[in-house]
This record gives sequence, C-alpha cells and structure tokens, in this order.
Amino acid sequence: MAPLDRRSFLATASLAAFGTLAGCASQPATARIRPITRGPKFHWRGYYDKFLFSADDRFVLANETSFEGRSPTKADSIRVGMVDTQDGDRWIDLGGSNAWNWQQGCMLQWVPGSDRDVAWNDREGGQFVTRILDVKSGRTRTLTHPFYTFSPDGKTAFAPDFARLDITRPGYGYATGAERDIWKLKPAPDDIGIWRMDVATGQQRLLFSLAEAAKIPFTGPAAAAFKPGAVHWFNHLLCNTDGTRLFFLHRWRNPGDKAAFRTRALTIDVNGGKVHVMDPNGGTSHFVWRDPQHIFAFAWHPSHGERFYLFKDLSDEVTVVGKDAMPANGHNTYLPNTNSEWVLNDTYPQGKDRLQNPYLYHIPTNRRVPVGSFPAPPAYAGEWRCDTHPSASRSGRQFCFDSAHAGGRQVYVADIAGLLG
Repeated sequence: MAPLDRRSFLATASLAAFGTLAGCASQPATARIRPITRGPKFHWRGYYDKFLFSADDRFVLANETSFEGRSPTKADSIRVGMVDTQDGDRWIDLGGSNAWNWQQGCMLQWVPGSDRDVAWNDREGGQFVTRILDVKSGRTRTLTHPFYTFSPDGKTAFAPDFARLDITRPGYGYATGAERDIWKLKPAPDDIGIWRMDVATGQQRLLFSLAEAAKIPFTGPAAAAFKPGAVHWFNHLLCNTDGTRLFFLHRWRNPGDKAAFRTRALTIDVNGGKVHVMDPNGGTSHFVWRDPQHIFAFAWHPSHGERFYLFKDLSDEVTVVGKDAMPANGHNTYLPNTNSEWVLNDTYPQGKDRLQNPYLYHIPTNRRVPVGSFPAPPAYAGEWRCDTHPSASRSGRQFCFDSAHAGGRQVYVADIAGLLG
C-alpha cells in the first residue's frame, strides 16, 4: 500500500463527528470530548497500559509524524512531545525517535514513581537505546539498551528483542532493514529473550530466553502446540503492582501454519525464577494486573469461550468478567481511584461503518457505559491501523485516546467525571 497524504485521508474519513463529538447521538451528554492535537501532522500516543498523563493530569504525551499508511523504515524519525491541556493544548517538543512503530510508538511514557522523567526508545550508533528526559531541568540521559515496561518504582525495566519483533509481529518491533522473513530467524535461540535493565546504571542481563520457553511442555489444545521448526518470540510485558512478577506472552508460528501465531501467557519472578504457565489455551490478548496476584485479560477459556477473565497467578483459578457486557476483545485497564470497580475499554472497528467504541464498565453492577463511536477509515488496517487505545489520567476522571475519524490520526481527551457517579 502506498503512503497516504492528507487529502487521501480527508476523502476517506468520516468528518461528521469532528467538532461536535459532545453532541452526537451516540454520546452521553455528560461525556465531553475534544481533540488535543491537530494537523497538518499526525499524532498518536504510546501504548494503552502506560502513564501518558503527567502526575497532575495537565500534560499528555504524544508522538508526531508527517506521514501515514506504510511501515516505518530505520531512516524514519518522529518527534515526541507533550500537550499542555491547560494552555490551549500547546504542543511542547521533547525530542525525537528513530525507533518506533504504529501500535506502540517508541514506548513514550512517564517513568513510574517520577513527576518529571519521561522515557522513550531511540536509536544511536545502530543500536536501540533508552532516552530519559527530566522535563523540569531539560537534562537527558541515555541508557544503552531499550525498554518495554518499567517496574512500579521505575527502577527496573524489561524488554523483549525489538528487532525480532519487527519480523515476527510487524507493528510492534523496530525496523532494522532486515527482510521480514520469519523463516530466516533462529527458531528458539538461547541468547534472545526478555532482558532486565537497571534504570540507574543501564546494566542489563538476560532474564529468560526463548530456548527456555520452548522447553516448557505445551499443555494447551493440541492444534496450537509448537512443532519442530516453530519460530518463537516474546511480546507484551507488564510488571505486577508490587514489582515482584512479570507477565508476558510467549508466541510462535509453526511451519506450514495458516495462523499468524499461537500464544500462551506466562508469568515469572522479576529475578528470573518461578515460571508459571498462566494460560495455555492459545488466545490470551490484552491484559492488565489488578493487584500483585490477579491478571485481567481477554482470552479463550473452555468455560465461556472468548471473554475477559480474571486469572489468579500461580494457580488455575479463572473467573469470567462482564460475560455479556464485554464479549469482544479490547484494550482493557482499570480506572485509577475506583478500587478496580471501573474498567476502561474499547472495541475494534465494528459493523459496516467500522465504529470504534471506547466505553466504561462497572463491575459491581454489570453496567456498560458508552463514551463514543468513531468510524475508522478503511485505509487504517493491519500494521498501521489506528486503535483507540484508551489510557486513563492519574485521577481517573479523564482518558486520552487516538482516532483517525477526522482526517488522520489525532489524540483526543474525554472528560468522564460525570459518568462515574
């Protein structure tokens, strides 16, 4: 697919909701939504499970690019910045990145435990690195390895192999110029896997290798089992709420398999021990930790099929969540300061109008509260799709999300205080 210019996006995107979001029929009157970034350049954020609002909810982090509609190359750079939502949504440039993708940007986020440090991945001397900027002093330091997720105190970071991800799961890794031929990779090397990095020193060590993962017997459905010659990789890492355990997805593709990949969900101590196969059934997708022991994830389970479930780590306990209210996959998190009673979620494009629907779900009352519906233009598909990826503010009274309904991907903020009661 050729790159799309702004005129192409304006021709394919639905403009009906632009500028009148708070008054559209699908929108509750108390939900106020506005764009906080504007063209002619395009904007989107980091991933949905990161801190994208500053500690005081004033600044929202975002990425900026001049093109859409194709895979980034290793020569393509983006700008990273923050939007001052209390000063006319003013863009404040923070730096640049040469290591990014359409689904997760460059992992731009506020470092947990800090009200001044912003981190993102970049490329220097042919290697992926971490930039950490103190937005108050302007000082930047560089760590010689990239990161994917931080521990809750911000002192430790974890990462998979981003170069391998670019080949095995386009849209989640960083381009190196290598051919995207998965069968040219080593199937399960012992020197590639999950890396643990000390954020103070930049020192890292291999926590768990792909070879080790491949040696763990497969206990899920026989059709999903990895076979000789299967190519393995790791994706989607997240530390639990007390910094003791790490959740991640072990994925693989079998020779001759029509499926793009198979999946099982694993957890491990942050020091590398006590590996647990949390879900062997092949369908684990988006997830978030509720507390140090429980993971809230979309998955397939024999009890209710594809649904959201609450898994208890280091056990076989599984409970369905929102069986009828949340039947479809989405990007799920808990709203802060609600005692994990409120869920923030969304949908992929649905129906002939390809509507993406951010929404809230109240667990105690089994109540789903719609926030809006935004048509995804057909051009936004595959690797460069524009998922809404809703991310809550620190107070839990707002969330930011991405949408391309108004002529190219931009960032929006929804005020949901009136919906929470």
